[in-house]
Amino acid sequence: MANTWLPYITAFTVGLVGGVHCLGMCGGIVGALSYQLPGPRSNGRQLLYQLAYNLGRISSYVAAGALMGGLGVLLVSWLPLQTAQKILLFIAGLFMILLGCYLTGWWMALNRVEAAGRLLWKRIEPIGKRLLPPTSPYHAFGLGLVWGWLPCGLVYSMLIQAVSSGGVASGAAIMLAFALGTLPNLILLGMLAGAAARLIRSLWAKRIAGITVIGFGIVTLLRLV
Repeated sequence: MANTWLPYITAFTVGLVGGVHCLGMCGGIVGALSYQLPGPRSNGRQLLYQLAYNLGRISSYVAAGALMGGLGVLLVSWLPLQTAQKILLFIAGLFMILLGCYLTGWWMALNRVEAAGRLLWKRIEPIGKRLLPPTSPYHAFGLGLVWGWLPCGLVYSMLIQAVSSGGVASGAAIMLAFALGTLPNLILLGMLAGAAARLIRSLWAKRIAGITVIGFGIVTLLRLV
């Protein structure tokens, strides 16, 4: 039972501790939702816009997870089941270790993966810019849908986990768990931008997040033994 839930617990925890990276990647757009909010800027309206944006972002993550889970199904159909599972687990564990090094700043190999994603992002980004500043929660939701495809090593590492899940539903569920883990940090960023900015500059927060993710990567690799 524990092994059944382990990928989802891992994904949620990575999203939670990787929040210091989320603050950097999505901080600008989340800040815009707070500072460029049309009309009266009450806490309730800010929270509504933040929730709409994050619902859109989560929807894109889940859709991407389903696609990558489907890719995992194809890989399993091409290779013997045990071989495919071992290959996918190895890649997932390796990417998590790379992600941990990326979060700590020790080794930035995932920058190259993000660079590849920027080719697609150049085509999508103009759509998001047309929705700024959002004039309604619907616009904020659409903005989240677009920004969910922002090139991000953290997201890409979790998408590798989605591939290793070997199923469309399980891939979507892994990305949902990850997205829910990122939610508290981004909501706090939108509501308490100053405190969040100080957190992102703290080296110890990044180191703790990175070391935690490296630990999850090692645990994933140990499942191969």
